[in-house]
Amino acid sequence: MNPNNQTMKEDFILLGLTNDPKTKIALFVIFTLIYGTSLLENAVLIVLTQSTSKLLTPMYMFICNLSLLDITFTSVTVPKMLSGLLVNYNYISYIGCFTQLYFFHFLGSAECYLLSIMGYDRYVAICHPLRYFQIMSQTACIKLASSCWIIGFFYSMVHTIFTSRLSFCGSREVNHFFCDMPPLLKLSCTDTKMNVIVILGLGGLAAGASFLLTLISYFFIISAILQMRSKEGRHTAFSTCASHLTIVLIFYGTIVIMYLRPQSSYSMEHDKMLSVFYNVITPMLNPMIYSMRNKEVKNAFIKCFRRIFKK
Repeated sequence: MNPNNQTMKEDFILLGLTNDPKTKIALFVIFTLIYGTSLLENAVLIVLTQSTSKLLTPMYMFICNLSLLDITFTSVTVPKMLSGLLVNYNYISYIGCFTQLYFFHFLGSAECYLLSIMGYDRYVAICHPLRYFQIMSQTACIKLASSCWIIGFFYSMVHTIFTSRLSFCGSREVNHFFCDMPPLLKLSCTDTKMNVIVILGLGGLAAGASFLLTLISYFFIISAILQMRSKEGRHTAFSTCASHLTIVLIFYGTIVIMYLRPQSSYSMEHDKMLSVFYNVITPMLNPMIYSMRNKEVKNAFIKCFRRIFKK
């Protein structure tokens, strides 16, 4: 029986990553472990940054925000993906589909802006160390962090409104493991030129401006590091930026390949693999990159572990 006849007119079917039952089981086990690890790592990082006095600084406040974004961001798509690996037809309602689309781009864009602010934080710390706590005051940090969430809220709203105005009069099978704009555009029976312009225009402007601000920050950071006479000072300054720079390169590299490449080179299967990395792998890597390269975080974790062990 055609699965489309078993659902309401408004329902979509997420085709997922594969149709092979054995592969589905293997992927379910792998992604469940990765998702669980990601939630645990980011939750631990949030607890550490909020419970350790040495980590109550602007940089770690932004890291805490990044971990919170990673937890919510990956939870928007991964649970539905995991359920799709256990069933033949993974249904999602029309409202559920666009809710998922909205929060995916809301949280993803908020993280994009947060990475720019974290770059600015590193610029102030290295180029203006004596005025660091004056410039990056608690009030300023709260305003900067809040702006990421607010801008992401409205950015995603524009994309969601434009996509929801499309008509879907044919197949309801979304060739993806979650509702995103490119696969939904392929299902539409109406003209999608305006949507493509909005994706490339607004998305390119937002990501480009954010990335440009990050590049400007690192231009001044690298210039300041090169002028340092002490090798130890240069090494310390670079190590404080290396973790953030690694995450920035991974994040923006994936965004450019996914959303800002020409339509002629678009491949749904290729896009699925990139989405897995972006949705599942990256949120697990972020806390690893920060904790493994950061002595303060590692020391805080060891002290916390010892306290728990003694109790």
